Amino acid sequence: MSNFRFTRPSGFPPIVKNLIIINVIVWLAQLFYDKEFGLTMKLGLWPIGSPFFEPYQVATHMFAHASYGPGGQIMFFHILFNMFGLFMFGRILENVWGPKRFLFFYLACGVGAAAAHLIMQYLMGGFSYAVGASGAVMGIFVAFAYLFPNTEVMIIPIPIPVKAKWLVLVYVAIDLFGGINPSVGDKVAHFAHLGGALTGFIICLIWNKTNRRTLY
Repeated sequence: MSNFRFTRPSGFPPIVKNLIIINVIVWLAQLFYDKEFGLTMKLGLWPIGSPFFEPYQVATHMFAHASYGPGGQIMFFHILFNMFGLFMFGRILENVWGPKRFLFFYLACGVGAAAAHLIMQYLMGGFSYAVGASGAVMGIFVAFAYLFPNTEVMIIPIPIPVKAKWLVLVYVAIDLFGGINPSVGDKVAHFAHLGGALTGFIICLIWNKTNRRTLY
């Protein structure tokens, strides 16, 4: 008797679902407790030379997001875009790789993003903290483009489909330019994005060394 079993791809696989739930819970906790306990500053990733740096922040920063803006307004676009990207591309990767491998990939990209941010903050003398899943999500996007390079995706609000392989290169170029030539008031951790992207690309190369696919 054959032991083959067909597994139907899940539209909302467990790791992606639980990651989104955790991120939303942490964000809500930030909204309730930020003004009293400074939760975002405690969870965010500070430069190693900062008196606020704690080793645990390498992990916690990727589950926290911007909570309140300078005027006290609630910041929801940061977590909205990250969770949308995690859902759109992460669920496909989890269905391809399985939950354990996908979770490892996600966390590794988040740590890679933290490492890149800390290194560049040290070299450039920065003193700001970083929060968000953007580095891990950028790694997911790179992996999606690596595995499905010719899949067309849409960028809101531009109603033109673009192949994933070209779109990810555009995002990498934007972050590289923004990191090297930051504009006044730019609070985006560009090198964290690049660190997550590079980590994701390296992992894909290692995992697919016997089944090579390219971005071309």
